[in-house]
Amino acid sequence: MSNSADSPGTGSSPARRRRFRPLRVLTAAVFALAGLIFFTSFNTAKGTNIRTDASLLKLSDLIHERSQENGQQEEANAGLRHDIESLAERDDGRSKSEDDELAALEEEAGTQKLTGEAISVTLDDAPPDATAKLPGYPEPQPDYLVIHQQDLQAVVNALWQGGAKGIKVMDQRLISTSAVRCVGNTLILQGRVYSPPYKIQAVGDPERLKETLAASPAIQNYMVYVNVYGLGWKVEEDGRATLPGYSGTADLHYARPVE
Repeated sequence: MSNSADSPGTGSSPARRRRFRPLRVLTAAVFALAGLIFFTSFNTAKGTNIRTDASLLKLSDLIHERSQENGQQEEANAGLRHDIESLAERDDGRSKSEDDELAALEEEAGTQKLTGEAISVTLDDAPPDATAKLPGYPEPQPDYLVIHQQDLQAVVNALWQGGAKGIKVMDQRLISTSAVRCVGNTLILQGRVYSPPYKIQAVGDPERLKETLAASPAIQNYMVYVNVYGLGWKVEEDGRATLPGYSGTADLHYARPVE
């Protein structure tokens, strides 16, 4: 009787069935998961090629579209702000000293136009087929031939250090909360996207501004790449120029005023 459970007519023993049951459960789970993945892919594609379908919006297109929308909103905000200020000036109830104090604060904040002697700095990528122009330097990596975030920041910091009264990057005025950031080969500034060449304009003493640019260690390092690999660099005196006032939002997302 004890050997009847092992006979061919009755199949495998209960112990052996228990031993192989987890394998069958795992196999079934794998097939179920594969079926779920296929169904999800089909439901997402809806009959299209989800890898190459041209109707799907590229991320870069979405970024540029949002950048254009932000620019239009900034222009609309600037117009509304001008209308509000014009209405307030009719009868604001403030004294002349209060108006002068407000004007000084607005100038410091960068929300008003600024006119004065100016210089501009233009940075650009090197040609894609650039080679080392001087002996002793390696052939360039792709990273050597493009403008980086630290290059733009070095110019802006040197101009502030040189006593700039105001700075404009591309077509936007910088304020105290502005962040110059690059993603890949594009500049993202205050919600808008720009491609090289990048132009930075500053109002101040032209000679002092050029001196601080030349004295900056970060810019001296950049100039090595200019001379060896052909990165773009141009400094020009613009005479009298007018920077626009900042017209975007001034809301703080993380910082809080001290009470």
